[in-house]
Amino acid sequence: MDYQLLFAVVFGVALLLVLILRLKLQAFLALLIVCVFVGAFSGLAPDVILDAITKGMGGTLGFVATVVGLGSLFGAVLEHSGGAKQIAHYLIQKFGIKKAPWSIMLTGFLVAIPVFFDVAFIILIPLIYALQRKTKKSLLLYALPLLSGLAVTHAFIPPTPGPIAVADILNANLGWVIVFGFITGIPTAAVAGPFFAKYISKKIHIEAPYESLENEDSSINLSPTGLVLSIIFLPIVLIVINTLVNSPLAANWNFPEQVLFISTLLGHPFTALILANLIAWYFLGVRRNVSKDELLTISTKALYPAGVIILLTGAGGAFKQILIDTGAGLMIAESLTSDYFPPVIFGFIIAAIVRIMQGSSTVAMITAAGITAPLLGISNYSEMQLAILVIAIAAGASVFSHVNDSGFWLVKQYLGLSEKQTFKTWSILTTLIAFMGLFVSTVLWYLV
Repeated sequence: MDYQLLFAVVFGVALLLVLILRLKLQAFLALLIVCVFVGAFSGLAPDVILDAITKGMGGTLGFVATVVGLGSLFGAVLEHSGGAKQIAHYLIQKFGIKKAPWSIMLTGFLVAIPVFFDVAFIILIPLIYALQRKTKKSLLLYALPLLSGLAVTHAFIPPTPGPIAVADILNANLGWVIVFGFITGIPTAAVAGPFFAKYISKKIHIEAPYESLENEDSSINLSPTGLVLSIIFLPIVLIVINTLVNSPLAANWNFPEQVLFISTLLGHPFTALILANLIAWYFLGVRRNVSKDELLTISTKALYPAGVIILLTGAGGAFKQILIDTGAGLMIAESLTSDYFPPVIFGFIIAAIVRIMQGSSTVAMITAAGITAPLLGISNYSEMQLAILVIAIAAGASVFSHVNDSGFWLVKQYLGLSEKQTFKTWSILTTLIAFMGLFVSTVLWYLV
């Protein structure tokens, strides 16, 4: 083993944490600094280091920037249309108050596909307050299932930025990531949501704040639920169909050339999301008498947070390329090649360590993906296994949200919890998501 390479990688990750935690540097800048550091300590020439950063950034951003940008535009129009609230009201009406925790979990699970976690939570929290006031039960009985649904989808199911970035770094097929994201996400959301909420709500009773944050106008003409759900699932269905049509599973089906052409064109994430955006723009915007100027303003604002995620992902791609070019990645991969230590476990552990140390699940995912990617070069993993690996890394990056994570304080503030109560509820919930995700993804790893 080359101990100089090992030292460069270990010290590089430690430096990343120091730069983010102690010096409060933006993670994008910190990742690039670490790339230069690892490259230099590994003995690469300056021009090779800079070429690797350029190659890693460019190769990653070509796909991720487009998908994250289109996903952000899509989510902004849905948010403005009131579609998230409409889904919640419909499901509660359909399942009834007794099954409201399950309805709320499902709402969070669906809404977080196009809408960012924190935005979706703030949109839907007034509904949670209303349910608590109506039933007089603990606010946690309804809030935790919502948070579980939102967090699981945000971590596991594209086109949310985390799994998009990891899938690109690992060269995983997005269609399979979606399929295994749903397979893993549904039982995970159930355990961390309704089941955990039923238990903890009996021990901690929380009342909704008296100062209602509801500013819903019942006169607003919300879009039909069926239309909203159809638009949300359109890109997902198109991507999955394309994956299945072009997979070995359909090798003997002999589809006509025209079908393959249409499937490949419309099922690519770019075209699927462009189509969804156009339909949402018209049916959730123009048809509801939203002016074109207002739609343009909504769309433009939506791209601001996307820019941070895109740059972070690009820096993660650069880090991956540095590990490959130095040979550090191959060294780590060869030392960890074992049936008892599969990539799903390794990726989960790295993501979990970075997540607990610095708080950001996105940084944890990207760092873990960069370190794990070289493991894939020495073994011939299937498309399904690569997709499952994405889910395992996302699970690790979800573990134990605490005081260095903005989500911890968001939940504490809106639910009126103390720090101790937030640890007992939100931190445990995110840990349940992590270990359930690891369990299911590990089982799937050996089944496919």
